[in-house]
Amino acid sequence: MSTHSWEGVYTAIVTPFKDGEVDYQSLQALVVEQADAGIKGIVAVGTTGESPTLNIKEHLKVVSAVVEAAEGRMQVIAGTGSNDTRSALHTTKESDKLGVDGFLQVGPYYNKPSQEGLFQHFSAIAEATDKPIMLYSIPGRSGIAIDTPTVARLRKRHAHINCIKEAGGSCDKVSELVHELGDDITVLCGDDALTLPFMSVGAKGVVSVTSNLLPKGMVDMVAAALQNDFAAAHKIHAEYFPLFANMLSLEPNPVSIKYALYLAGKIPSPTVRLPLVMPSERSLATLKELLKPVLS
Repeated sequence: MSTHSWEGVYTAIVTPFKDGEVDYQSLQALVVEQADAGIKGIVAVGTTGESPTLNIKEHLKVVSAVVEAAEGRMQVIAGTGSNDTRSALHTTKESDKLGVDGFLQVGPYYNKPSQEGLFQHFSAIAEATDKPIMLYSIPGRSGIAIDTPTVARLRKRHAHINCIKEAGGSCDKVSELVHELGDDITVLCGDDALTLPFMSVGAKGVVSVTSNLLPKGMVDMVAAALQNDFAAAHKIHAEYFPLFANMLSLEPNPVSIKYALYLAGKIPSPTVRLPLVMPSERSLATLKELLKPVLS
């Protein structure tokens, strides 16, 4: 599947844990709920899926479980990025065998390569698969951005690098990508609170954390925006804005969304793995207040 539409809502799915191990039953139940709500795709084992603390065996088993639960009803995008190109290649090749529809490739973190390094890193991965690749630019976590000229070089060489999750917080960057690349690249928002602003200047959807909890609402909001009905989209945005603006910043992601799913009865445990920890009493009190309007 070298080409396909990226428009819509992609859920960066959490990885539930129980007694210190991955809770595959709860994970698959979440995936089924996402499919029922009309989500376009699932991103498995991204940062929200706690990729830094899953070992490779768990990583691949989570991807396989998501593919199985999705049953072809939506795209499954495997997060296979790394700051080690060899590791990213291995995980990408192994996930490819599991029947995923594409890959999320984050900018290498901590070692902070140059733009040429980014180009060669992503090119090596693109040469290992013919399935679509979504680049992921998140300078706040990676320490670097994937610059527009680098995206253009990659797109010119590899037709299946055809999407970017932009999480740099700048509408100007989205405008620049759209202006320079047009329909050659699809821009998806990487920050729930900025979904509508980004879509107003050319983004086609969002890779969402909030949709773990409220998939139908996020689908409806993005669908309205794609139909240029920004008045309807704004009503949903306004309803969810307190969550967008506050829930995800209370604690490091995915601490808050996992606790929200627990409070909503969607997963049996809000457990995260160290070095992440449970929310503070203050954060938890705030989270419960934020969730009252949507869980009542």
